[in-house]
Amino acid sequence: MQHPIEVLERYWNFTSFRPLQEDIISSVLDNEDTFALLPTGGGKSICFQIPALIREGICIVISPLVALMKDQVSNLNAKGIKAIALTSGISYSELDQLLDNCIYGNYKFLYLSPERLQQSIVKERIQQMNVNLIAVDEAHCISQWGNDFRPAYLNITSLRELHPHVNVIALTATAKSKVIEETLERLDCVAPKIYKGSFRRPNIAYHVLHSEDKLYTLEQILKKYDGSSIIYVRSRNASEDIDKHLRAKGFSSTFYHGGIDSDEKQNRLNQWLHDQKTIMVATTAFGMGIDKPNVKTVVHINLPESLESYYQEAGRAGRNGDTSFAVILKQNADEDQLKGQFLKTLPSVDFIKLVYKKLNNYFQISYGEGEHTSHQLNFNLFCNTYELNKTLTYNALKILDRNSIIGLSQQFSYQTKLQFIITNEQLFSYIEKFKDIGQYIKVILRTYGGVFDHMTKINTFLIANKINVKEKEIINALNQLQNDNIIEFQTSNTDAEITFLVPREDEKTINPIVRTIEQQHRIKEDQIKSVLDYVNNTEICKSVQLLNYFDEYNSEACGQCSVCSSKIKGVKHSGIKSLVLELLKTKSLSSRELVEKSNYSEDEIINCLRELLEDNTIEITTTNRYRLKA
Repeated sequence: MQHPIEVLERYWNFTSFRPLQEDIISSVLDNEDTFALLPTGGGKSICFQIPALIREGICIVISPLVALMKDQVSNLNAKGIKAIALTSGISYSELDQLLDNCIYGNYKFLYLSPERLQQSIVKERIQQMNVNLIAVDEAHCISQWGNDFRPAYLNITSLRELHPHVNVIALTATAKSKVIEETLERLDCVAPKIYKGSFRRPNIAYHVLHSEDKLYTLEQILKKYDGSSIIYVRSRNASEDIDKHLRAKGFSSTFYHGGIDSDEKQNRLNQWLHDQKTIMVATTAFGMGIDKPNVKTVVHINLPESLESYYQEAGRAGRNGDTSFAVILKQNADEDQLKGQFLKTLPSVDFIKLVYKKLNNYFQISYGEGEHTSHQLNFNLFCNTYELNKTLTYNALKILDRNSIIGLSQQFSYQTKLQFIITNEQLFSYIEKFKDIGQYIKVILRTYGGVFDHMTKINTFLIANKINVKEKEIINALNQLQNDNIIEFQTSNTDAEITFLVPREDEKTINPIVRTIEQQHRIKEDQIKSVLDYVNNTEICKSVQLLNYFDEYNSEACGQCSVCSSKIKGVKHSGIKSLVLELLKTKSLSSRELVEKSNYSEDEIINCLRELLEDNTIEITTTNRYRLKA
């Protein structure tokens, strides 16, 4: 038998393991059921990949994340290791061939979603495989108390029945004690060995900064902490807008979100990974499975939806061990926005039942029928047909997907692309000649940049709403523009594929998952409360707050977070007023200039200025600058 370190050197070119990795690998090789809680960046995948490579046979890897499955399979194949992923969109004949390859083709890894274990052909073929290990990634998904419970994970016990002598390794980056207990119980683990890495990241300074001008504060952070950065935002439009703003300010930036085609995504990712672009502005889906060691700063423009997700996203900083920074920018309106986005948009059970019933009616599914049939869905048309709230409907579809009632394959919004293929002058002549269609053109030009330079994804529904016409009229106008050789135009009339996983039984279909839905709603409410407690607590060290949340107590203050720094400055720099007065002796300055000329935060400078104004020591000029009072 090869020694684990030899396999590590051969395939990964490392000469030593990270903390706990070797102990976990030894436990697996000793045929023990093993639970590995390794925080983000701890190297979880190696803990099952190395034992699987040492043993004869194939490792079954259960993962809910298609992107991560594809990424790991690609990385394994690049190392000369044979691996397969059963992702969505595979035909029955292709599935049949892939499973045969796993039996007869000397493959070492089979990645699949937990939903795949509901398919008879998958279970039958797995029973014929020489399985050497069952690896459950994102194992917290099996617990009803986890932040991402997926009932399909309960199917994993069928693997243990098919191969009762094969041990299991369960892996996760974030799980509280209650979740760990339930996970081990549901996986039917026998005397499991539990390995918990500390959530403490001593090289990351966690900061929460109040700012009423987040873009300005962001610029100051990026200047102060020069290096590779990730800026997390909540929407695709925000990622593009902030990237544009940063580039205009001279920063080396690009953006990344789900609406970009796969080739362009890979191109932008490579630019960032190889430091051709310093800053990546992205939605929160970015970063899963990406191990870039030299990320200096991770900034959240919006409040995160949970401390679990925040810890994972912030943990993408400083994986090389260097001092790094995780910053949340907040302002007064953020609390209401967070509640509005994640609590007020939780669909009720009755609404979920309504959406499910309308979905069946939309596709004319008869009672007792529909199982395993797939249908193309135009989401906007569906919502308009039944006058359904789009946000609530989308969240209802996600809940139905998570609970294995339907399979929701999103093909992303903005399926319409166009590019103007004439000059500015020619276009404005065309607008003068065809005034009716000209209003559509003007809205497109005002809404989307780059439409003269490259194929640009546009939202026809948004454009229609802006000028109060039906979406079909926009499509007709775009077709006319293409016929007149004004634009190159591509469109798709679907933005998702729905697969019905169970027969239609209306309320009887939904009733078994009602308690799960209600519990997940309560968990979401608790998560939002924890986020707000974290950002508003200015007394306890930020690192200590995070550690306490994950049941890791009795930790010392980090000495470098926004809370600790504030306390240190309070002791060492009690002369902040003296500094401000000294700076104002020579000329009037704005609050931003005072921040730039001092080591104090914007909050501290603003508070100091407020006190000096109240004392009549300084005054504000007509140009909003501060000067000493005569």
